[in-house]
Amino acid sequence: MHNAHDGLGHVDGRITPVCDRAAAVLKSNIMSAASSPAGRSVWPIYGHEWAVHLLQRTLDPQAAGPRHAYLFLGPPQVGKSTLARSFAQALLCSAEQSRPCGVCRACGLMARGSHPDFRLVQPLDKPLDKEGVADRVNGMLRGEQATELIQEAALRPMEAQRKVFVIQEAHTANPTFANKLLKTLEEPPDHVILLLTALDRGSVLPTIVSRCQVLELRPLPVPVIERALTEGWQVETEEAALLARLANGRLGWAVTQRADREGAGRRHAQLEQLRQLIAANRVVRLDFAEQLAAGRDNQQLFAMLELWAGWWRDVLLAQTGCLDACCNIDQRSVLARQAAALSPLAVRDYLYTLQRLDGYLHHTVNTRLALDILVLRLPHTTAA
Repeated sequence: MHNAHDGLGHVDGRITPVCDRAAAVLKSNIMSAASSPAGRSVWPIYGHEWAVHLLQRTLDPQAAGPRHAYLFLGPPQVGKSTLARSFAQALLCSAEQSRPCGVCRACGLMARGSHPDFRLVQPLDKPLDKEGVADRVNGMLRGEQATELIQEAALRPMEAQRKVFVIQEAHTANPTFANKLLKTLEEPPDHVILLLTALDRGSVLPTIVSRCQVLELRPLPVPVIERALTEGWQVETEEAALLARLANGRLGWAVTQRADREGAGRRHAQLEQLRQLIAANRVVRLDFAEQLAAGRDNQQLFAMLELWAGWWRDVLLAQTGCLDACCNIDQRSVLARQAAALSPLAVRDYLYTLQRLDGYLHHTVNTRLALDILVLRLPHTTAA
C-alpha cells in the first residue's frame, strides 16, 4: 500500500490519502455524537476494546493521568495509527468528560487535520532538504525529523494543555532519529506525549521500548471486520464476508482493498496465474520467475506471496475437511479440486518454503535464486 495504512493525521498541513477516508468516518461519528443527548465519547475503533478501555482510564480525573509515551505494536494495517490518533484526540479534547466528545473546537480541528498541538511524523522517501514525502512502505524516519520534533516539543502548547506527537513506523527509524528520540523519551517536557507505532518489540531499540507503555494489538476476529465493513463503510454483505476473511485480522487492509477499484481484478488475475503455474512445466515456471525478478516491485511481490500463502493454507484446510473455514470463500470449488489432487505433505512443505522465502526476500539475498525456488517447488497438478 502506498502510504495508505491505518492512520490519519496532520503533517505540516498535509493529510495523507487514507486519512481522508478515516476522517470521513470520524466526521460521521462526530455527527452522531452531536445528535446524542448524552454527547457520548467518540472512538472510531472496531475491536481492540481492551486497549480502548485502558487508554480511556488514563483520562479519568481521578487517575494518575497518561504516561509520557506509548508504543502501539501490531502487524501492518491492524489499527495502530487509528487507535493512536483517537487517543491523541481524546488527550486534546476540551470536554470535561466523555473524551473525545466529537463536538468541541479541539475535536473539530482534529477531524480537519489542523490542530496546532498535534503532529504526525511519518517515514520519508528522501531527506527533508530534498523535498522528501511520506512513504510508510519503503521510507525512513530521519535525523532531521527528530531535530524538528525536539524543537517543537520544547515550545508550549498553543491551545490545549498538551502537545501530542504520533510517530508512525518507529521500526524504520535510522540510528540518528532513534538516538535523538531516546533523549526526548528520557527527559520529556511535562506537556508532551509521544505515541509511537511499530511492528513488534524486536524492531525497536530496547531502550525506547522500556520507556513506553506498550500496547500490542492483535488481529481482529472475522465477524468484527465484517461488521465494521457493513456498518462503517456500507460494504455489501457478500463482499464484506470475503474481505473480512482475506484480511487476516487487519481492518485497514480490508478498507484499502475495498477502495482499490482494481484490487478484485488483480486478485483474480493472480489466482489464475497461480493455477496456470501449478499445471505448468519447469520452463514456463522459470520464465515467470525471470519476469518477476526483472520487474521486481517489493510491494507487489510481498502482496503476491501473501496471496499465495493464503491460498495454500486454504488448500490444507480443505484437505482436513474444513473448507468452510477457508479465506478464499469465492473459490471453494477450485480449492476442493486441488485438495483432492495433491498430497497434504506437498502442501505443508510448500507453505514452509513460502514462509522461509518471504523472510529471505525481506533481507539481502539473491532475488532470482529465491524466485526460482519459489516456482520450482510449487506443487504440480493438472487438476488446478
